[in-house]
Amino acid sequence: MKKFILFAVFTAPVFCMLSCGSAPSVSRVSSNSLTDLSGRWNNTDVRIVCTSLIDSCLNSSRIARFAGENDRLPRIKIGTFKNNTDEHLDPTIIPNAMKVVITNSGRAEFVADSATQNELRAEKQDQLGAASYETAASVGNETAADFMLTGSVKTIVDRAGLTSTRTYIVNAELTHIETGVIYWTDENSEINKVVQQSKVKF
Repeated sequence: MKKFILFAVFTAPVFCMLSCGSAPSVSRVSSNSLTDLSGRWNNTDVRIVCTSLIDSCLNSSRIARFAGENDRLPRIKIGTFKNNTDEHLDPTIIPNAMKVVITNSGRAEFVADSATQNELRAEKQDQLGAASYETAASVGNETAADFMLTGSVKTIVDRAGLTSTRTYIVNAELTHIETGVIYWTDENSEINKVVQQSKVKF
């Protein structure tokens, strides 16, 4: 009985530490602040890369010439952005960020991506059988895109001992859908990180 009492006395603080731990500390930071905790791809990297690529795209003379020759804004559709890194990245973040800024610049228009178009087509088919003729959306009136925005993200990793470097290379391009001619392409490799692992001591 004494052994049981002693065990309970000495183990109680341990259980209390495990079950009564304090809540995690949370702090807010500005969206413009530079944050880098793990050395991997983050929102700061997206902001840096997209700013560079968007400036390049909006200042493209070929895109401007296309708008002048056709007397309208170029229409762009988002295609595939490939993740060729060793990380789990959301491949839609970069093209969606570019879409927002380019559209708001007034220099181009974006049409719905394929997934959204399929939803819209299903809705129009549903309206044809359920909605009145006057209010149902017409089929066959979609606005076609002139260009498709595609790209990729890849990394080059170099290691020596506890130190490693990670270079992110982001490529983006606008391809004319009808002819397959690339009107604009650029590559950003500004994101270079040196990660120093700490020695684990026991």
